[in-house]
Amino acid sequence: MEESSSSLHSLKIMHGRKLLNRIFASVYGFAIIALFYHHLFTFTAVPPRGRLSIFMLISDFILAFMWFTSQSFFMNPVTRDQFPENLKQWVDNNDYPAIDIFICTADPFKEPPLTTVNTVLSVLGYDYPTEKLSVYVSDDGGSKLILFALIEAAEFARNWVPYCRENKIEQRCPEEYFRRNHTITSQFRIIENLYLDMKMRIENVVERGEVGDECISDPQQRQAFSKWTKGFTPRDHPAIIQVLLESDKDKDIKGYSIPNLIYVSREKSTTSLHHFKAGALNALLRVSEAMTNAPIILTLDCDMYSNDPQTPQRFPQRYHGLNDDDLYGGDNVRTFRISPSGLDGLGGPDNCGTGCFFNRRALFGSPSSVTSLEHSGDSHTRSMAISSVSSIEIASHVASCNYEYNNTEWGTKVGIKYGTLVEDIYTGYMMHCEGWDSIFCDTERPAFLGEVPINLEDVLSQVKRWAFGHLEVLSCKYSPLTFGTKALGILRANCYIHYVFWPIWCIPVTLYASVPQLSLLNNISIFPKVSNPWFFLYVFLFFGAYAHDFVQFILFKGTTKRWWNDQRMWYVKALSPFLFASIEYLTKKLGITTKGFNVTSKVVGQDERKMYDRSVFTFGIPSPMFVPLATVSIINLIAFVKGIMTVIFRMESLDELFIQLFIAGFAVVNCLPIYEAMLLRSDHGRMPKKIVITSSVLAGVLCIAFSLIVS
Repeated sequence: MEESSSSLHSLKIMHGRKLLNRIFASVYGFAIIALFYHHLFTFTAVPPRGRLSIFMLISDFILAFMWFTSQSFFMNPVTRDQFPENLKQWVDNNDYPAIDIFICTADPFKEPPLTTVNTVLSVLGYDYPTEKLSVYVSDDGGSKLILFALIEAAEFARNWVPYCRENKIEQRCPEEYFRRNHTITSQFRIIENLYLDMKMRIENVVERGEVGDECISDPQQRQAFSKWTKGFTPRDHPAIIQVLLESDKDKDIKGYSIPNLIYVSREKSTTSLHHFKAGALNALLRVSEAMTNAPIILTLDCDMYSNDPQTPQRFPQRYHGLNDDDLYGGDNVRTFRISPSGLDGLGGPDNCGTGCFFNRRALFGSPSSVTSLEHSGDSHTRSMAISSVSSIEIASHVASCNYEYNNTEWGTKVGIKYGTLVEDIYTGYMMHCEGWDSIFCDTERPAFLGEVPINLEDVLSQVKRWAFGHLEVLSCKYSPLTFGTKALGILRANCYIHYVFWPIWCIPVTLYASVPQLSLLNNISIFPKVSNPWFFLYVFLFFGAYAHDFVQFILFKGTTKRWWNDQRMWYVKALSPFLFASIEYLTKKLGITTKGFNVTSKVVGQDERKMYDRSVFTFGIPSPMFVPLATVSIINLIAFVKGIMTVIFRMESLDELFIQLFIAGFAVVNCLPIYEAMLLRSDHGRMPKKIVITSSVLAGVLCIAFSLIVS
């Protein structure tokens, strides 16, 4: 697309990168075929090498499959630029489409209310017609603490929004804004003090865990809190809809209208299914349709604040709070930048769950099936005020827990899709299958910044939840492997197939992290000798894959250190959360009860933050997910030391054991933070003794069992 002085955006196919990717894929593909040809000969090897080669064949087959599915991301990479400054040439303020912004939170003790407040304030301050903005906050735990915090935010917004617009403030998340250095003016001091007072009141209430009567002065607010009766629990309570700001009535301190702000806590009952975040989003979809019905919807997590006031005029998300080296790979460069960029050239990226803009119509079926729906640019206009009794009654009705069971198609054909913990991926995938397209806007200034978990247990728990959800999508009626291939074509479907098969990385990584090392301990060679020409095939496959991944990472402005930590976390994820998710999924299929959705904690302890900032792994609690990591680390260290000793005393053995020695050494280098946590540290982030002892025993059992099997 050619740029012009009035263009709103440009699309550029990266032809050079596209050509190089395809050449590399062709060469690497032939190398994989040669590898399987080589495997044919290893079956005839003298036992036990012949039997052990079966494990390597299984591993290589899965690795080849995952490589094949990943290549679709690199077949047609594109890049876009946006020019919001040209918007005024196309539309005036009256022609801007209305936007309903959905922000979800569920637990005030894992997701601090102050974090939610900052996200809300960051979007209330958008450079966008205020009468066209409505912010809905879903409190899925039904907490008085969240409502109180939002009441405080609504009052502060009357000062914050005009301050940001008058002074052209770019950072409209107040916590981030006041954290930075600024030119101190009297106006700045006034706003800062207002914020600090609000922050103190919110934190005091959260610390007490209760909203006292002295905190509530307004009779209307008191009436809202009266719904928290004695039998009220997070899992059993009525629907609560509270309009905190109304653009038609409420004004900021300068006399201008201010965006709508609505608190929503859908009805919950212990006898009804609630479908976690997907159910909460669908409740917001219905409530907003009853109240403002904007044609555009933006979904945000409570910790994903807006980083650019012009976001609605541009439209991805990234993460902040990362240390310089991104210790746990929390920036998710592959998931949120590399993969979406590749998918953008094939019809559009997937839905990442937060920081996504939707056409409301797209949530009601295929393009052809919703043409009769009246979701025009002016459909947000309503004859009733959103705070009217009738409007609240309708909104409360559609937020009831039984509404979806009255012969509706919510969660199946309408709204956010149910049946998986990764409702975002599944919903985006189904939208593409129905014929909708999407685009990826990777702006120079990140549109949204979100919090990341900064201790290892939280990281692994989050990844396990995602992996479990991917397996649910894989086995559903509309699996990308079958339905997706027909609906999207093999190239585009391959991307989703790659996503849903993520958890099976645990098989080849676990086998490559143990079988060669256990064989090394028993002086059994299972790979070609250095003097064998097939040796160079393995060298090319290993370094080719890592070099390609490194180049892609650097092209998206990553650093060498961050890439190294990212690839180490891939190793960690495959050994632990992917493995646990696969086991949990199988037990569920066998009818064994498993845990449901868990919110990842956004609460950060001072010790955790200090260790994270120093790029130090935090283990701390005795999580079962640490056992595979520690066990594999012990086996690899023993095997590497044993291999080195063998080579020292019998140099000729290096020729036949080199690949196994290299694999063990590579694993040892990746596991250095684990060894440090097991053996050298005495702080709160060290590996718990219980995990060390359990892992040591398990490693010993595996070594003895393997020796008995191959003897």
